[in-house]
Amino acid sequence: MDLGLQDKVYVVTGATRGLGFAAARELAADGARVLVSGRGKESVDAAVAELSALGGGGAAHGLVADNADPGTAARLMAEAVERFGRLDGVLISVGGPSAGPVSTAPEEAWRDAFEAVFLGALRIARAAAGALGEGGAIGFVLSGSVRQPIPGLGISNGLRPGLAMAAKSLADELGPRGIRVVGLLPARIDTDRVRELDALAGDPDAARAQQSAAIPLGRYGTPEEFGKVAAFLLSPAASYLTGVMVPVDGGALRGL
Repeated sequence: MDLGLQDKVYVVTGATRGLGFAAARELAADGARVLVSGRGKESVDAAVAELSALGGGGAAHGLVADNADPGTAARLMAEAVERFGRLDGVLISVGGPSAGPVSTAPEEAWRDAFEAVFLGALRIARAAAGALGEGGAIGFVLSGSVRQPIPGLGISNGLRPGLAMAAKSLADELGPRGIRVVGLLPARIDTDRVRELDALAGDPDAARAQQSAAIPLGRYGTPEEFGKVAAFLLSPAASYLTGVMVPVDGGALRGL
């Protein structure tokens, strides 16, 4: 199926590794041009080089930026338009907040996570809403914790559901302008972040086996599997989907 991504332009934040990079890779592979951001110049340059090798010269451009910085949102939109001449969508991805229970997580960790995970994402979405036209798409990389808490991730459990509801509200607000808003709810996707979480249990292999046993498909997902879902949701092929939260979890979530 042709997703209609040829020469479309997308901003993908947190795109130097993990889920953000996986999404950017699938977009570039299908002919889109991608502005990727991350907090380190070396990692941004490496991501741009790999995406350009995949999608051809000029397929990718990088910007060193932190989602928690209040100036990042405007910089991203301006850079995309200046570099590529248009903007068709944004995927907002950010590294997960620190692990730990709600009862002991320090207030500083909550504040830092709120700035990056919640307020930073909201700023980028609002800036994108001002730059996008009809047919544009805004995607949020959230978590299965939107629908059920994940043990040991108290801060994520607290912030992700609120951001999902803000995204749902934004879908209502932007729908009349033809702009779509969607969310992705990954669970155990085989990224560095998930491997780090498994390592917290002391025996990463045992933790992975236990987690896999609770997934109907019996395994962790691959970044490529997540990236393909993200590329579809952002693409014109998903033109009648908005306000939806799509699990990418192998069936791990038990609710409808």
